[in-house]
Amino acid sequence: MQRRLFLKVAAIGLLSMLLLIPLWMIEAQIAARGARQADVVRDIAESAAAEQTLIGPVLVVRYRERVKVRDKEVSGREAERHEVLTRSLVLPPQVLGIDGDARVETRSRGLYRASLYHLALDLRGRVSVPARLGLGDEREILSAQAILVLGVSDLRGVANDPEVTVNGRSLRFTTGNAGAFAGPGLQLALGDIDPAGGAAFEFALPLSLTGSARLAIAPVGESTTVALRSAWPHPSFQGRFLPVERKVGADGFEARWQVSHLARDFGRALAASDAQPRPETLAVSFIEPVNVYLQAERAVKYGVLFVVLTFAAFFIVEVLRRRPIHPLQYLLVGLALAVFFLLLVALSEHLSFALAYAISATACVLLIGGYLAAALGARRHGLAFGAGLAVLYGVLYGVLLSEDNALLMGSLLLFGALGVTMLTTRRIDWYRLGGTGGEDADEGYEVMR
Repeated sequence: MQRRLFLKVAAIGLLSMLLLIPLWMIEAQIAARGARQADVVRDIAESAAAEQTLIGPVLVVRYRERVKVRDKEVSGREAERHEVLTRSLVLPPQVLGIDGDARVETRSRGLYRASLYHLALDLRGRVSVPARLGLGDEREILSAQAILVLGVSDLRGVANDPEVTVNGRSLRFTTGNAGAFAGPGLQLALGDIDPAGGAAFEFALPLSLTGSARLAIAPVGESTTVALRSAWPHPSFQGRFLPVERKVGADGFEARWQVSHLARDFGRALAASDAQPRPETLAVSFIEPVNVYLQAERAVKYGVLFVVLTFAAFFIVEVLRRRPIHPLQYLLVGLALAVFFLLLVALSEHLSFALAYAISATACVLLIGGYLAAALGARRHGLAFGAGLAVLYGVLYGVLLSEDNALLMGSLLLFGALGVTMLTTRRIDWYRLGGTGGEDADEGYEVMR
């Protein structure tokens, strides 16, 4: 009889491992659908506008400087001559204010969706050029020109031709970055300035900007204030600078950032559009509230736990109620548990994730509960198993909603399952169940066959 008991346990373990194959196939299908979703998001971004990074405006001063150059003659003596060089200086605005409203549009391609935002921005600031460009009296500056530059990482998203007001004059941008940074941008020539006396510029411009998923702003000003509003209720605040004030509700969000030059690195802010591990930006992402593929992928990782707990419950019923369950019945119930995850991802592409989860879980609970009621010959056993599965699905949904507490809830579930198993089997004489001969062996055989 001990051999029969061992073979039954081994068969249950083998079936549990075999069920990893359909679970792995379902997980691969979910990953493929998630990859397709990411491809659609990229395609929509390529046809509209990608994630946007806004830099500036900053002031580029191009100046001509006469310098002394010493050359060595053939005789070995040094000769001095003058040479005029053209150089550039990038100056931050002393005050920079950005105020904007965002409207989020959802575009669909088949079953897949992507979010685009349309921003109405108002940029205002003041930038000063110090006397002698702040380079010292010993430098001989011949002339200087000022250029206002605004960095936009994807120029396709600029939806208007902004009329820029500088010191009361109305001007318009042209494309270019005047060497202020490596990425694309818009530039505005402000004309010659007196290098000896310096200059000051106050600017204001409206900017209509379209982008996908994420907006990042480099706080280039000595004092940078950013205020954003939107009816989108699911913002994700990111970057190196978080809002000093924010309000998020069902009707949208409002957020305000205040960044001082003491807290930011100007050089890194100018390179914000480059690939950096931690760019010098403040950012907000207009994320989808539920990524169904990510949620389903997380759920299927608990599939093995579902199978193991269900098979353990079956085995306890065999032992306590002397109701033999055939390995094929184990397999059918395990496959039903696996199909739940396939139903979940299929329905969540058409319905909300919560509704898809409820329908899938209810269908599997009714299927497995009804099957076991007939297989075990007792409706109450089927109801008991169905209730247990319903509890498992409820716990799993709680884990999916609370990622931060997933480890805690999973640990409590395992501990509870182990505790129930130990309490329900605490009076079983496993030696007698295994049987070594006589009546005990016969009784054990009746229990396990």
